[in-house]
Amino acid sequence: MATQVDCETLSFPTGSAVFTRGQRAAAIYGVRRGIVEVVNAKGEKLCYRPGELFSYEDIVWKDGVYRNDAFARTPVELLKLDRLRFLNLLHNHPTLAVQLIGQQHERLREQRASGTCAY
Repeated sequence: MATQVDCETLSFPTGSAVFTRGQRAAAIYGVRRGIVEVVNAKGEKLCYRPGELFSYEDIVWKDGVYRNDAFARTPVELLKLDRLRFLNLLHNHPTLAVQLIGQQHERLREQRASGTCAY
């Protein structure tokens, strides 16, 4: 992602909040290094690892706020892409949307198999 679009690189130490529930959703994040834990309102958790994108669902919803909390589970390096650039990226590279749907589908399949469906 970093080589294809202009995005910001951020680093967070273990335990730091990347964003919190209710905060204005202005960007999506890609994990470059480390593990990010996303926690929903029920306390259910999902982990994202290098190469995965998270929070893209929140910037396309009309309310425009993060529905979950995200924390650095390890020291992380993230790529931050603002909403407009993300939407332009999807417009210019529609196969990315298919990849994101595939990623979400795989997560749901894993959760159903393990009996830990988070959301």
